[in-house]
Formats: sequence, C-alpha cells, structure tokens
Amino acid sequence: MRTAILIPVYNHEEAIGLTLQAVMAFGYPILLVDDGSHQGCQRVLESLQHAHAEQVMLLRRTHNGGKGAAVKSGLLELERLGFTHAVQVDADGQHDIERLPQLLAAAVDHPGALVSGYPEYDDSVPKGRYLARYLTHVWVWINTLSLQIRDSMCGFRVYPVPQVNQMLANVKTGDRMEFDPELLVHWCWQGGRLINIPVRVHYPLDGVSHFRVLHDNLLISRMHASLFFGMLWRLPRLLQRRLRSGKGAPGG
Repeated sequence: MRTAILIPVYNHEEAIGLTLQAVMAFGYPILLVDDGSHQGCQRVLESLQHAHAEQVMLLRRTHNGGKGAAVKSGLLELERLGFTHAVQVDADGQHDIERLPQLLAAAVDHPGALVSGYPEYDDSVPKGRYLARYLTHVWVWINTLSLQIRDSMCGFRVYPVPQVNQMLANVKTGDRMEFDPELLVHWCWQGGRLINIPVRVHYPLDGVSHFRVLHDNLLISRMHASLFFGMLWRLPRLLQRRLRSGKGAPGG
C-alpha cells in the first residue's frame, strides 16, 4: 500500500491549518486540493505547502466545482503519482483524526475495500442537519436494499484509488454535496466491500459550512430520485445478491 491523505479545500483558511497539523502527525503524504478558493485561502494554502514541502502537495483547480469535483481531481492525481489508497479528510476539522489508524488498519486487512467512518455525534450537531442526514440514510438503504452503509455522508474515508477511479470513469456522479452518498451507493451496487468504522464528530460553533440549504437539498433530492430508478432496473441482481449472502445487517 502507498497511502496519501486527500483534503478538498474551499475557503477554509481559518480551519485548514489546524486540520493539516493534526493529519501531518501521522506521517503520510498529504494532497490539498484547492477547489477554486478566494485569494486569501489560496495564499494560506501556498504558505502551508511551502512550509511543509517534504510532506504536503497542492493541487489547484481554477474554478470551484464542488467537493465531489475536488475529490475526483485529487484521486486522479494520486493515482498518477502511484498511490494505491487515499484517506479523504474534510478540511473543517469535524472528524476525530485520532481514528485514522483504525480506518487504515481495516484497509490494510482488506486492501480492496472502501473504509468509511460513521459519526458518533456530540451535542454540537445541529438538529436540522441530523434529521436531514437520517432521511438521506433511509433513501440510501432503500436504493441499495441493504443496511450495509451505516452513514452515507461522512467525509472521512479510505478509498482504494485505482478501483474507485475505474468505477468513477464508468458511472455518472454529482460534483457537490451529493457526491459522498452517491459514490457509496454505486460502490455497493457493483458489489464492492464496505467497512464501517465509528468516528467522533464535532461541529465547531464558528465552523464554516458550504452546504447551501435550498440548492444542495435539491441536488440531493434529485440524486435520490435518480438512484431509486437505477435501483429498480438493478433490482433482480440486487435481490439475487442479497439472497446469496443472507445479509442485511450493517457492514463491518
């Protein structure tokens, strides 16, 4: 395994320094993907890359395309550089980075699997986002006919890079907030193994969120509708796989 950490960044100049400091402690190469940030954030990212050039790489997208677009660009770049696995980490510092060794240990034991965190929330989670997130989980369970995906929206994951890039080259996925759940559904549809690891999540009171309530909820609703019809024509194969495995419980 050749592992790197992939952090998509869009105007998180206040949080990225602390997030980077936390992940650097594990010693892995890090790729920051600047998704068309404003000049202030660009300068911060350049400064961080120059200060830690032996460990930190910077990939710049000239226009903001969304979190999904940034992750896709980063995965292609990491494969070009010869990395086999990428740890996706959100730039805002929500996730407990101390769980990273557990995610990577699961990837070492099962190098072809996609390893995904699922949140253990504290009291900082906004109630509206928690309820909306649960609704997305229900749709994901319907669209996969399985409870294999414990949480479809967690941005703390380990990807087997060549396998995920090959899948993304053959399926259409969104480029914004819908990317995280959509990728996991396609992964399960193709029979990929998914391993779930619990991760503590904290929402900082002064955190920056790029979730656009109306626009992104419309994108996610459209994604669920598209996935539902995709599930219908895959229904015989999904049912056959379910009967063979005899499993409906969450993956792990």
